[in-house]
Amino acid sequence: MARVKNVEAFCSVCNITRKMELAGEVTGSGYENKRWAKCKKCKQTMIIDLKEDIKEMKPSLEGIENEECTIYSPKKSFNVGESIYHENWDDFGKVVAKETMSNGRSSIAVEFQKSGHKKLIESLN
Repeated sequence: MARVKNVEAFCSVCNITRKMELAGEVTGSGYENKRWAKCKKCKQTMIIDLKEDIKEMKPSLEGIENEECTIYSPKKSFNVGESIYHENWDDFGKVVAKETMSNGRSSIAVEFQKSGHKKLIESLN
């Protein structure tokens, strides 16, 4: 079986799920599933548990068009897990993350049914 070199796990520094590079095993008893991992964004190294900390980035989008969806507008604010509908793209998606960009504006990461993973601006005044 091939060794996994990159995983997606929760970064406690960035406070979001990020791509991480596995840096090595943790030695000692009680550390069977623990690995050192380096966040690709903030470059901080931390111990992650391969069974608990690994996150699935793609939420289930099955039947989302039948749920209560908020129509996307860059002027609105959204919550992680919220279902949205993008009128221009005629596409449904779920908010998977929120972050503040370098210019101070807020953005959301959305996994869409047709368009895939996209970043959108929110709370624009």
